[in-house]
Amino acid sequence: MSASLDQRNNTESQQQEKHNGSNGNGVVITTATNNSRSLYSNQRLRLNPNKTHESENYEDLQLEFNSSLYSKLEQYLPPNMLSVNRDAKVQYMREILSRYLPEGERTRVQRHREYRQKIMSSYQRRHKELYTMQADTFFLPTFIHAITENTEESLRSIITEPSPGIYTFKMLQPEFCKLMLEEVLNFEKWVHEAKFKIMRPNTMNRYGAVLDDFGLEAMLDKLMDEFIRPISRVFFAEVGGSTLDSHHGFIVEYGNNRDLELGFHVDDSEVTLNVCLGEQFSGGELFFRGVRCDKHVNTESQREEVLDYSHVPGQAVLHRGRHRHGAKATTSGHRVNLLLWCRSSAFRELRKYQKDFSSWCGECQREKKERQRQSVVATKQELLRREGESMA
Repeated sequence: MSASLDQRNNTESQQQEKHNGSNGNGVVITTATNNSRSLYSNQRLRLNPNKTHESENYEDLQLEFNSSLYSKLEQYLPPNMLSVNRDAKVQYMREILSRYLPEGERTRVQRHREYRQKIMSSYQRRHKELYTMQADTFFLPTFIHAITENTEESLRSIITEPSPGIYTFKMLQPEFCKLMLEEVLNFEKWVHEAKFKIMRPNTMNRYGAVLDDFGLEAMLDKLMDEFIRPISRVFFAEVGGSTLDSHHGFIVEYGNNRDLELGFHVDDSEVTLNVCLGEQFSGGELFFRGVRCDKHVNTESQREEVLDYSHVPGQAVLHRGRHRHGAKATTSGHRVNLLLWCRSSAFRELRKYQKDFSSWCGECQREKKERQRQSVVATKQELLRREGESMA
């Protein structure tokens, strides 16, 4: 989940200490998983998907993750694993996916499944049309046209980049925003009347709801697959933008009797979509302070990395999850935002083998440039020294 930078560092330090019966991420490994690792521990995922491979169907299995995620991830398996039986594939993919669960999440999977089932069996949807993707009524024509064209030129025609790596564009129809706000209000009313304990979106927001939990998971999955991934493939390729395969979708609320602001943090995502639904409000600007890897997450921001972004209903902002940010106080009114954390299991697996993140971390880039500068200076000095010796 999202966490303040200090909290994140504390959590990571605690995780590094848990070596007994864990994989270094605080996740207990079962005997079956250990057997799978012994067979395939030297196998790495493909960098690009095998689009000609027809994945297995996993819908009949009781899995910790959405069955479609296993089908997508299968296209990244090493060639020699494509011919093994389905159980072996599941075990291998489960071990990979479990490494990236938030702390303690694995032990809560079953309870969360029961929590969702209780909601599904009791909650009466107000606007059923929201639960299936209806692009023509959800999105503005300009947005649909750019995605349909699916070229960098068409995407750039609707996108503004107010600061490097931060992209804004008009996205949602006013009617969609209105219906979604009413659906969230209806869900919150049901929660209150049923005296149902709601799970909040993350550890930092005390208000809001997880949209996936009350039936919007399939719609949001299509939003990621068909609309956000095409954009991310162009603008966030270096952090797995073309391989997004899972999401966490939720609503956050700010204002009177709600959260007022949000502390400085990074998201548990490769790419984050943040769309303002409304309503009437002032303040609440997002502030951005540069992209950082784990090593440099607390380093100083450079002047060119500083941006304050003002929300506009229906307008989206898209950024890397590792782009440090927060929200200033909402000084009046009520602000509601829809967020979609988009993740790539392939990118997270490959990242384990990287030591340099200069393709996206601002501090890694500066360190690399400084090393190059020092190398050039040293080379010049050596050439001058040799030239002086030859003339002596």
